[in-house]
Amino acid sequence: QVKLVESGGGVAQSGGSLRLSCQASGRPFRNYAMGWFRQAPGKEREFVGAINWSGSSTYYADSVKGRFTLSRDNTKDMVFLQMNSLSPEDTAVYYCAADPLVSKLRLWTSSSSAGPDSWGQGTQVIVSS
Repeated sequence: QVKLVESGGGVAQSGGSLRLSCQASGRPFRNYAMGWFRQAPGKEREFVGAINWSGSSTYYADSVKGRFTLSRDNTKDMVFLQMNSLSPEDTAVYYCAADPLVSKLRLWTSSSSAGPDSWGQGTQVIVSS
């Protein structure tokens, strides 16, 4: 498994922006597609977005499309989630995840029988109205 450590969470005002980072280590980063997921209080963890190993393809949940952008830097073993036009509904713990298959990240739900290969510990995002 690859080790993942998220950072960049915090408090933002509605309409504001935050940028989350995820540092990977332990395995060749290029072997993995990367994803971001989030879990709001009292809700199931849900898919936010995913990016393939090269960064050439990205996928987003409808709820964040047009507001959030994934990118990755394979020279630094990092993936990023730029979040713009934040709303209180974006308040959640955000998790970075890695898996060799981008489809596995895209299709994962909390009821999936198998999860991504690796999860980070999560970073809290709070959006105030």
